[in-house]
Amino acid sequence: MTLSIDMNCDMGESFGHYVLGFDEDILKNVSSANIACGFHAGDYMVMDKTVKMAMENNVAVGAHPGYPDLQGFGRRSLDMSFDELKNMILYQIGAMEAITRARGGRLVHVKCHGALGNDANNRAIKGDYEVVEALGQAVLEYDKNLAVMAFARSAMVDKLREMGLKVLEEVFADRAYNADCSLVSRKQPGSLITSSDEVIERVLKMVKEKTIVTIDGQEIKDINADTICFHGDTPTAVELTRKAQEAFEKEGIEVKNPL
Repeated sequence: MTLSIDMNCDMGESFGHYVLGFDEDILKNVSSANIACGFHAGDYMVMDKTVKMAMENNVAVGAHPGYPDLQGFGRRSLDMSFDELKNMILYQIGAMEAITRARGGRLVHVKCHGALGNDANNRAIKGDYEVVEALGQAVLEYDKNLAVMAFARSAMVDKLREMGLKVLEEVFADRAYNADCSLVSRKQPGSLITSSDEVIERVLKMVKEKTIVTIDGQEIKDINADTICFHGDTPTAVELTRKAQEAFEKEGIEVKNPL
């Protein structure tokens, strides 16, 4: 049986005249696109353009909802009620699905952005499932067949599956890990990994050995990686995705969307 992996990338994060990321080039190297839905980044024109480019490159389209925080790029937590969280996510999924369907495509997954995703994961680690349940309920109310990307080997994964949802366990190529499988805060040195050699070594270890190396050198084993995230606004994102794709091909690992 051929080993395979999905490579996903956060994109569609430009806004009006402001251009962010290298979407056109990155889409040649990945198999799934998490497209911003206008709340933390992106707008209706950028969403449309990015969906079209993803479809032209045979890349699966996913909604990438975030907190309504354009100025902070969705990387600041907001205090919201359960219903606010659920309806905020539902709104963004609906917007992305409308554009995708209008262009003749199909929305296949949902992945929370930035602080929203970190809040869902980090609060679940402490036994607080409000954000995860709001995410899960939004997807169930909209389309229970949509997959949800969630931090690999996490309480978030367990709760979403308990709710009856299809989950893709996600690892991060260019972000440093803490010992509890959470991501190192971007405020800390070393949280973002830009060296292509280090990224390639990490992703091959994740897929072939099911192991994550933390920021302090510990190894977290038995990781199930369905999909690997690359951030589109990382300065070396094009090089990282290209070299990762080449490394997987050399190892006989097929890069493809699993859905």
